[in-house]
Amino acid sequence: MKQLLFLFLFFSISISAQNTLNGIVKDVDSNKPIPYVTIAFSSGEKLFTDVNGKFNFSYSDNNLPIHFIRSGYTKKTITHSVQFEKTIYLDPLSKEKRQAAELFSIENAEKIIAKVFQNKNKNNPQKAISRFEFKSYNKVTITANPDSIVGRIDSVYNPKKNKFKIDSSDYKFKKIIEKQHLFQTEKISQFQWEKNFFKETVVGSKMSGFKEPIYEVIGLKLETYNLYDDKYDLLESKYVSPISKIGLSDYTFQLIDSISVNNRPSYVLFFKNKKKINRKGLEGILFIDQENYAISKAIFRIRGILDLTSIHDYEFNDAKKLWFPSTTEIKIVKGKNDDPIKVLGGTIIFEGEYKNTELTRPKYASDFTYLDSKTSYFDLNFEPTSSLNNKTFTIEVLESAIKKDESFWDNYRKENLSFRDKNTYASLDSISMQRGIESKILFGRKIINGYLPVGPIDFDLKYLLSYNNYEGFRLGIGGKTNDRFSKKFRLEGYTAYGLKDETIKYQLGAATRIGNYSNSWIGASYTDDVSEIGSTKFNIDKRVFKIYDPRPINVSTFYNHQTWKGFVETKILPKTESIWQLNRSHVTPLFDYVFNLNGNLYTNYTMTTASVSMQWNPFSDFMHTPKGNFEVEKRFPKFTFQWTQSMPDVFENDFSFGKIDIRADYEKKYLNGQKTSLLAQAGYAYGDVPLTHLYNNQPNNLDRDRLLQRVTVAGKNSFETMYFNEFFSNRYVMLHFKHGFKRIELFKKVKPALVMVTRMAWGEMEKPEQHIGLNYKTLNDGFFESGIELNQIYKGLGLAGFYRYGPNQLSRFEDNIALKITFSLDLGI
Repeated sequence: MKQLLFLFLFFSISISAQNTLNGIVKDVDSNKPIPYVTIAFSSGEKLFTDVNGKFNFSYSDNNLPIHFIRSGYTKKTITHSVQFEKTIYLDPLSKEKRQAAELFSIENAEKIIAKVFQNKNKNNPQKAISRFEFKSYNKVTITANPDSIVGRIDSVYNPKKNKFKIDSSDYKFKKIIEKQHLFQTEKISQFQWEKNFFKETVVGSKMSGFKEPIYEVIGLKLETYNLYDDKYDLLESKYVSPISKIGLSDYTFQLIDSISVNNRPSYVLFFKNKKKINRKGLEGILFIDQENYAISKAIFRIRGILDLTSIHDYEFNDAKKLWFPSTTEIKIVKGKNDDPIKVLGGTIIFEGEYKNTELTRPKYASDFTYLDSKTSYFDLNFEPTSSLNNKTFTIEVLESAIKKDESFWDNYRKENLSFRDKNTYASLDSISMQRGIESKILFGRKIINGYLPVGPIDFDLKYLLSYNNYEGFRLGIGGKTNDRFSKKFRLEGYTAYGLKDETIKYQLGAATRIGNYSNSWIGASYTDDVSEIGSTKFNIDKRVFKIYDPRPINVSTFYNHQTWKGFVETKILPKTESIWQLNRSHVTPLFDYVFNLNGNLYTNYTMTTASVSMQWNPFSDFMHTPKGNFEVEKRFPKFTFQWTQSMPDVFENDFSFGKIDIRADYEKKYLNGQKTSLLAQAGYAYGDVPLTHLYNNQPNNLDRDRLLQRVTVAGKNSFETMYFNEFFSNRYVMLHFKHGFKRIELFKKVKPALVMVTRMAWGEMEKPEQHIGLNYKTLNDGFFESGIELNQIYKGLGLAGFYRYGPNQLSRFEDNIALKITFSLDLGI
């Protein structure tokens, strides 16, 4: 009897047993994959193959028959399990029938998508509802499927040493990945929408291997929440939305099926970019509610060096008659590229997919690594109890976010942590402590910005070595204290020595923090150094580290200044940074120059000034964290303002004058890879101002007879055909316009970027009689130059040519031409 009962149970289990099948659907004639084929089960459930025609699903015999359906092909039906194969082939219809089917599909899809566009504002929650809020739980995992890894120990031949060695890396990787993930982070956020402002407040954050999370990672925008926006964000890249006005003409649409989503019938539309230049851009399927033409589900795919798949699920809200996001999942693997894509210093290598199936590059264990991000949205509330008052920051990380206990996480997690999830936190936390991962990341951050941290001091690499025509080679050392010294106080300074002028320069300074929220500091310093004459400096400009700064090499006219400075720097005003300074400088020109003021001749002078320098980024998005504020999304234009005023009654001051400087930066990146940038800058010096503190308009050309003798490295925003000390002004305005085209691949490692450049400037000198000893011209009639840059031809090096024209054109043709070497190095700053 027991045996009969056992056989009955076994038979029952066998009848309902689930079969897992993964494979691909292909065209029987061309052998090419067919994307987004409908897989229809007898139960009424429907699935779709991905953009590569691949599928993966579980079924039982009760689900049979299963139909494979695609417009333009004959339907294929599987009635028995034995008929299933890894590759399902579909027979294309005759040419005439296929064209008719595709035409019917396209025409109907275009009618549907037109109605989607017409009803965008009605279906967009951020247009239809003035305010609402919700919470989200996000989990990001970098891992691999251990079942895909063989994990064997191989014997590898080393031709240099003429012997074999044991390679156990795959075996070790499989053992690790069976127990844990490579990286894992969780985040709980509250989102608020009110009056066209969308804010995220991070109430809980947990990151494996780190006591305190990397806040820049928290600020990453992995995907778009609102699919009705004109641009779709995926992994910090922007794409044209298929339901935007541009998208209607950029994409082709096909109606491939209909399906029920949340018990509401929906059309299923396949879309892809019709432009060849974007053939590897956004594509996917849209599920469109047949009643209100709203998005009820979406699957997006981007194929390139990395393959990204994003799935957006929605729930229909009966009260508001609107669809709201319920979950979003993003998966990233390596795309069709034979070269490994390394992330986090080579710790992670994304797997490749090959167009040519005959490629036999062996797959290593780490090739199966992928990134998976899942976000669940819940607690949707249309009547928030609190108003959204502070709109300075689009992301705010609460100080208590990293202090949450397990009961908090258990309350918000949408699924329990698996065995591997739990091990990831425990293992990586211990590894982090052993190897000092946090300190290594901090070290990397500082190196990128030009600092070498050694204990409590960050040594500044820009002081080590430089060159100019006056000092020759300049050797130095400098730096500032860091948080290991003190979080409230800092000391800074440098010393340098010019081998040509044989003079020591130095600076000493100190500051104390007076505000954490606004990151405000008050401090003082003393400097004895040289500066280029007529150079425009905005005190608020962020320090930019350059391994090689070409323009100062050719500068030969400097002045020495011995300067006492007191300052306050703060970010207390929304979306601004400002520095308030009081300076007293004793200035000595280091060239043949005399300043004539009412018959009094000055070869050196004392200047006491007060100044305020401010940068305003009104359209950028900012994140506030316990560690300070970060600009998480740069938007343009950006504005910079500086006012300097002499103070005759404070200390000593030889002259009465003032200066007003303004700058506007604009940059636009296009979805096709091109970029336009515009810089507008103006300055006005009034009163009695020596030439050392007027404007030279950033020249970058040598006064030499032959063209090839004038070849130098191009600057970022300098006039390449303007000679040093050729023009000076006490008021000026200049415009720089650049348009960069998408990089073109000429050879495997030669991918130049073509940039068109035009620059112009106007200026005048109101009191030329005051300046004795230096011959110069004015810019009353304007200065104009245009050029072409071929950047990054090879390893960051490029070539450029510029031509000078207009009223200040020179009589000899070749004197108006400047040939330049360009150098681009992206350090992620």
